[in-house]
Amino acid sequence: MVEPMHHPVNKHFLRHRIILTIGLLLLIVTGGTAGYWLIEGWTPLDALYMTTITLTTVGFGELYPLSAAGRAFTIALIVGGLGIFGFISSTLVNSLASGELRERFISGRRKRMLEKLHHHDIVCGFGRMGQHVCRELADQNKQFVIIDTNPDAVACAEEQGFLAVLGDATTEETLVQAGIHRARSLFAVINSDASNVFTVLTARALEPDLVIVARVDQNETISKLKRAGANEVIAPYMLGGRRMVHYVEQPGVVDFLDVVMRSSELELRLVEMELTADSPLVGKSLREANLRSQVGVNVLSVHAPGEPPTTTIRLDEPLQIGTHLIILGTPAQIDAMSAFASHIPANRSGHIEPHIH
Repeated sequence: MVEPMHHPVNKHFLRHRIILTIGLLLLIVTGGTAGYWLIEGWTPLDALYMTTITLTTVGFGELYPLSAAGRAFTIALIVGGLGIFGFISSTLVNSLASGELRERFISGRRKRMLEKLHHHDIVCGFGRMGQHVCRELADQNKQFVIIDTNPDAVACAEEQGFLAVLGDATTEETLVQAGIHRARSLFAVINSDASNVFTVLTARALEPDLVIVARVDQNETISKLKRAGANEVIAPYMLGGRRMVHYVEQPGVVDFLDVVMRSSELELRLVEMELTADSPLVGKSLREANLRSQVGVNVLSVHAPGEPPTTTIRLDEPLQIGTHLIILGTPAQIDAMSAFASHIPANRSGHIEPHIH
């Protein structure tokens, strides 16, 4: 876990014990050196050497004959040294047994991993929906971090090799810890509509341009999430019911779309692409671009800025900067389309990385 929030006392206690241990070591070495210097009149270097061999019990002989006061001081130094080394040993054993050192090591390691994340996704909630989101992101080789308030959920995520933060996604502190200022998107999939609304509100306030997708259970919460700043609101029960009915009516279409969207081995790909300012397609119509003959792709939908998506394609209308095209084609055709139209590189699976604002 990254900076576990449920053990602040343990962390401070361990830090205090380490400081106390170092302080006691310095105290006894300094005291021993000063004692031999004052009692026996030795040089500081000889006094430090005698203190060191006495405390470490290496068995070396005395540098010079000791006076009665010097012998008494040596006995006290040995007893004090044994007590301090016993305290140090017990501190190390207790720290190892309680897992504090391991926890601090893992915490520091995960914190460094978080700081290296850029253009990643944040998944708020590791319940049933959150787990499916994470698996899909992992299948697409995306970088993501999970936020959850349940230590068991965080432990479960870490067991699967996922990066996780134990904390409340509705707070700015936790979202900043998860790298929201460097993230590309956020999934609000907590098992509570209220928590998702507050998460979206907080995330949108921190990052106005972040892509936010939220889940909802109650239909009346959809408008609240939209007003809070969600780009898209998903109602799993509504979508599930619609898919079940569509499967009965048109099973072949449902299966085909599912395979096209999910399979990495299928020859065809269905992707979304945005026209950038340097695209040669800007200002041209689809009829003029003649993409079918130029690169072999089929344009299924055109989404102009400020307009809702539509499958009614106007072939003679000039394309604008920021227009989104839904295209169907082979990986090679999509790569050619990317280079030709938007200069967006393809990822390792052959899909185009959508350029979404």
